[in-house]
Amino acid sequence: MKIINSPVQKVNFNTFEIFIKRDDLLHHDFSGNKARKFLYFLEHDFPSIKKVISHGSNQSNAMYSLSVLCRLKKWEFIYYTDHVSGFLAQNPMGNYKNALDNGMRLIQGKCVPEKFEEDTLFIQEGGALKEAEFGIKKLALEIEEFAQTHRLDELEIFLPSGTGTTALFLQKNLPFKVLTCACVGDETYLKKQFELLEKEPMTFPTILNRDKKYHFGKLYKEFYCMYKNLKEQTHIEFDLLYDPLGFIVLQNYLRNNPYKKILYVHQGGILGNVTMLQRYARKSYF
Repeated sequence: MKIINSPVQKVNFNTFEIFIKRDDLLHHDFSGNKARKFLYFLEHDFPSIKKVISHGSNQSNAMYSLSVLCRLKKWEFIYYTDHVSGFLAQNPMGNYKNALDNGMRLIQGKCVPEKFEEDTLFIQEGGALKEAEFGIKKLALEIEEFAQTHRLDELEIFLPSGTGTTALFLQKNLPFKVLTCACVGDETYLKKQFELLEKEPMTFPTILNRDKKYHFGKLYKEFYCMYKNLKEQTHIEFDLLYDPLGFIVLQNYLRNNPYKKILYVHQGGILGNVTMLQRYARKSYF
């Protein structure tokens, strides 16, 4: 598999002109920020590794991307999750189904082992690991080349964050300001995630505050409305977990800074929209 540069698309959204870095188009099976985070393992040889162990939610984007990685590398993939509902077990869909199709062995309701055999690679939830810098540095180089080609000296980069790994390593490797917002936990939690990977605060991205508190994974009508408006105006499918909040925060920022040139990093994850849209339908939001 060869991962090539993702295109940049200029869109107009709610009167604002925004560049979209289409990392969702990197590859059909291996795209978005998880492809960047795990690129190190794809492009390097690990002759002693036979197994990968990770953990997280049962619809995690990282889970699916790791299942693709393990299929390509011919590694066994074992994934720990707290719970899988009876409905999902009987009706597999989204990231869960595709990860199972790639050969994932799921273990639910048990703790992740504290020690691992020499032939086992453990990958932290969400891909929050130092090796992620390898692929994210390549993303940074693509963004810098785009900015130079289009003479965008004052470009600012925006992307919503879970663990903040992508935003952190982008800021470390870019001359531009990187902006982000916390989607999992609050701003204090996100800063602590930065500190687990880097000790120098000067390399930290700028965290934009949210106007209100949101619980990760919970359904919000304004999230669905933002998703729908984005799709109607840009004709791009965005993720329903991170991107709606990201664009709410970015829109507020642009209202106060209307002349800023923004590049928004589309981090993929749209496979999970299958189950998210079903949840929104049950809430009668559309």
